[in-house]
Amino acid sequence: MSMRHLVFGLIITLSLSSISHGQSFPDFKQAFPDTLKVMYHVPVAMRDGVNLTTDIYLPTADGKYPTLLIRDMYTNGSSAGRQKYAKFATANGYALVFQSVRGRYDSEGKWYPYFQEINDGDDTLTWIAKQSWSDGKVGMFGSSYLASVQWLAAINKNPALVAIAPAVSPGNYYRDVAYPGGAFSLLSRASWGIGLAGSRTNMSFPIDWVNGISHLPLENLAENVGFKVPHFQDWLNHPSYDDYWKPLNLEARATEMAVPALNIGGWFDVFLRSTIGSYQTMAKESASATSRNGQRLIIGPWPHGWNKSSKLGDVEFGETSLIDTPDMLIEWFDYWMKGSDANSNLVSGKAPVRIFIMGENVWRDEQEWPLARTEYRPYYLHADKSLSDKAPTATSGALNYDYDPADPVPTLGGNIMMPKLRGPYDQKPLDGRKDILRFVTEPFTKATEFTGPISAEIYASSSAPDTDFMAKLIIVKPDGTAFNLVDGVIRARYREGFDTPKLIEPGKVYKYEIDMWASSYMLSPGDRIRIDVTSSNYPRLARNLNTGADFAKTSKMKIANQTIHMSKQYPSSIILPMIPSE
Repeated sequence: MSMRHLVFGLIITLSLSSISHGQSFPDFKQAFPDTLKVMYHVPVAMRDGVNLTTDIYLPTADGKYPTLLIRDMYTNGSSAGRQKYAKFATANGYALVFQSVRGRYDSEGKWYPYFQEINDGDDTLTWIAKQSWSDGKVGMFGSSYLASVQWLAAINKNPALVAIAPAVSPGNYYRDVAYPGGAFSLLSRASWGIGLAGSRTNMSFPIDWVNGISHLPLENLAENVGFKVPHFQDWLNHPSYDDYWKPLNLEARATEMAVPALNIGGWFDVFLRSTIGSYQTMAKESASATSRNGQRLIIGPWPHGWNKSSKLGDVEFGETSLIDTPDMLIEWFDYWMKGSDANSNLVSGKAPVRIFIMGENVWRDEQEWPLARTEYRPYYLHADKSLSDKAPTATSGALNYDYDPADPVPTLGGNIMMPKLRGPYDQKPLDGRKDILRFVTEPFTKATEFTGPISAEIYASSSAPDTDFMAKLIIVKPDGTAFNLVDGVIRARYREGFDTPKLIEPGKVYKYEIDMWASSYMLSPGDRIRIDVTSSNYPRLARNLNTGADFAKTSKMKIANQTIHMSKQYPSSIILPMIPSE
């Protein structure tokens, strides 16, 4: 089956209306208080004179209130989902400030993602603190871009910003948003970066974001689908981690921030690595003891549209997989902004980490991440396609496949934005492809948990001067169902660092370290683990054309012969974070 036919079997046409913006409590039922006062379209001046349109919701006309701030690019605040945010705040004794970010809807200025939010967020916080209805304390919440603006505003250490609750948020924009493993995140950057941000008011355009983005060279892609988008071109022009991306590596800027954060993520979220990374760096490096001690981490079995359904892809995780978001947020903000509950379960002396153990389908509290009791155990790839904790002893062993960029392995599940593709899916549709090597364990005889960071060490050679290597971790159930759990990629030229691209010597064996991010799963007796090794995941990731040419500037491609080495000298493996049984 060709890539085109398989992908069409998964999705016909993906419109922008199918992209989720991660609203976290769709069933919130509270109403506005009867004493509500609203001020619409208040112009708030930024330091450069640009006015941002801002709506203000107050519980009553009189009084000073702690304020919850939403800064949004997706709506003008009138949508039902955003009105729920305003009801949520005012019903619980908070003012709600809703602001359209620069260049969106009725806010003045030019739209350009991310960078502008640093100063604009800081200026808005300062403005709120000076208002007659403000008690000087501001909290921020929201997901996706609404979470990005929280971290970006926090860089200035504005004293008005008391606490944040970012959900499914990027933190290292090179590694998470644009170039995971050095491979361009094509599907999300095209559909979001070109289409969603291509209009001031988020119009939907009749574009097939799967087959319509196969155009080469990539530098002409936006124009080919009808847009001119400067920020998309900038992303393509900076394929390495350079000075363009460094201001947006928020993990590296933890020392510039001093705000407690309720970090909320999903095991299948496109920004999972950053959710964990932000928690870790802020807990260790942020600028105050209050901030360091005020970091919390919650990870559920969710995608980018988090906490919406107990079923994701082909897997049902049970009703307990969903949490009461409004109560959780009110507990968080009441503690930091009202001082009303010194016994907060989220803050005072409680476990800082709460994770959902898939397979067992239970929540569990932990004291740290990664778990201190973790035993990192390598499972080795063998030439007979087995996977075991026994290291290879043979002096030679290898398997090979051809990777053809004209027929890449189709995306089927994973940590991506697109609702119809993300999450765990039975991998059966990919059976029969000759460009995937599969390695599987014997059935486990007892319940076995792995929770934590996962990585692969693959020894490989290629006939190409540059190519990609990918590893996917799959759970194989006794009935033969095989669903993906987590995956990762490394572009060969970035094997020594994302800031130092170096082409490879064809035929030479290199060690490739693949960051597969993290997961948590309890294997049942009879379950097996499988590792799939390949060189493409399209359209989630842009194809490596195998020529070594400058990224995005060529349409020439060639087939690469890939060899995976498995021997005593080249012990290819996946490293799993095993949790000892109690």
